[in-house]
Amino acid sequence: MTSEPDLGAALLDAAPVARVRLSRAQTAERRRALGEFIRSRRERTTPEMVGLPPGSRRRTPGLRREEVALLAGIGITWYTWLEQGRSVNASAQVLLSVVRVLGMNDTERAHVFTLANLPDPEHPVAAPEIGPAVRVVLDRLNPIPAVVVGPRWQFLAGNRAHHALIGDYMSLPPSDRNLPWMYFTDPEWRRMAEDWPSTAKTMVAKLRSASAADAGDPEWESLIGRVRAVSPEFRELWQTQDVARLGGQLKVLRHAQVGVLNVEVIHLTMADAGSPRITVYTPRDDETRERMERLMTIEPRVLPRGDEAEILTSDSA
Repeated sequence: MTSEPDLGAALLDAAPVARVRLSRAQTAERRRALGEFIRSRRERTTPEMVGLPPGSRRRTPGLRREEVALLAGIGITWYTWLEQGRSVNASAQVLLSVVRVLGMNDTERAHVFTLANLPDPEHPVAAPEIGPAVRVVLDRLNPIPAVVVGPRWQFLAGNRAHHALIGDYMSLPPSDRNLPWMYFTDPEWRRMAEDWPSTAKTMVAKLRSASAADAGDPEWESLIGRVRAVSPEFRELWQTQDVARLGGQLKVLRHAQVGVLNVEVIHLTMADAGSPRITVYTPRDDETRERMERLMTIEPRVLPRGDEAEILTSDSA
């Protein structure tokens, strides 16, 4: 018997944590867990490991709290409250100092920043790579279009049917290989959507909700700023402050070569929050399923690159 592919493990090395929305109860529980974890690592760190003399009157294992605070360059009261799980504003840089003093490995370090709900300042979020198991799943879905979308809404991998539907996006520079960018700068997307203004409004509302979990993130800000700079429609929609949850959606797509496709778009999220998702365009009727078969015979169109897209958008505004 063959084993099913493990979609979570098939993604590359776990990307650094993305910030998520937490309730008060969740925040309090994470503070408690963070304090307990840091205390456990302090008790495992001997004075000799950090270059201090062992001393003869130590009542507890490992370092004293005041020693950690001194070595990390932070206040003893603040550090004590951190271990006690009290409400303190723990910056990423301060936590990084504690992590270094206690000699944490990469896994322990990632755990600290996950519990603190903060990005590791030295490990920026990178676009996950896609392992072979996920590519097998994408191929098996043909002729149903499917694509892996990253945490910043970048296209990471798609099957043949999706490339035929959208175009050869994997040949674009990474900065252009992004759903909001292509949707607002490629005229073909506008022609393919039956009700482009409505779907554009929904997309921007979902984008605002998704990016809020990483408010201030430079990658999000760069993407949003770039689309705002070239698309008057996006600027107007962004200013409305509308928000929406990511969820399934019924769509009618008018493909130039295969005709009308009635689909339900669903999202299969992999692993933890902020991780990639597989977006699948499932057919809603037999005619659409038959037309999707024809996608497998189509050569993906060449997509406009960033400089070309900016000219097209400014001309059509």
